[in-house]
Amino acid sequence: MRIIIFMSLCLIGLLSKAQAQVYMTTTGLTQIFSETPMENISADNKVVSAALNTVTKEVVVRIQVIGFKFPNKLMEEHFNENYMETTKFPTSSFKGKIIDAIDFQKNGTYEVNIKGVLEIHGVKQEKTVKAKLQIGLGKIIIDAPFDVKLADFKVDIPKLVFEKIAEVISIKNHFILLPKIQ
Repeated sequence: MRIIIFMSLCLIGLLSKAQAQVYMTTTGLTQIFSETPMENISADNKVVSAALNTVTKEVVVRIQVIGFKFPNKLMEEHFNENYMETTKFPTSSFKGKIIDAIDFQKNGTYEVNIKGVLEIHGVKQEKTVKAKLQIGLGKIIIDAPFDVKLADFKVDIPKLVFEKIAEVISIKNHFILLPKIQ
C-alpha cells in the first residue's frame, strides 16, 4: 500500500512539473515609439498574449493591433485605419526559439537571443530579438526591445505626414509569464 501511495505522489510531482513547462500571460505589454524632429508618437498595448515552453525554448507572442492606445484619439484612428489596416490585419505575431543555452531551473537574469518570424501587417520577416529573461519566484519576466522598419512590412506613410512618423519604430515588450495550469 505504501508503494502505491509513494508512486502516486511521484506521478503527481511529475505531472505538476510537466505543467510548469509552459509559462504564459494574456496581459503582456507592448509599447511603440516614433521619434522625429516634428513629433514624438507613442502607444501602449495591453492586449498581448505570450507563451514560453521551457523544454523546447519556443516563444510565441500574439498582439491585437487594435489594442494600441494613443494619447490622441485621432492618432489612434489613423494608426488603425490608414497605416495598420486593423480590419484587414487584426493581429501581429512573433514565433521563435531561444537559441542560447539557458537553465530554466536556475533563478537569475539571462541575456538571450530569440530567432523566429515576426509578422506585421500581413508580412512575415525573419528576426532575431535580443531579450532579457528574469527567472525566479515562480515566474519568468521577458523584456525584449527591438526596432522595426515600416517599409519592410509594407506600412505606407503618406508624404503629407512623412516628417511626423519615423521610418523605424522602436518596440518594447514586457511579459510576466506564469506557469500554465492545466
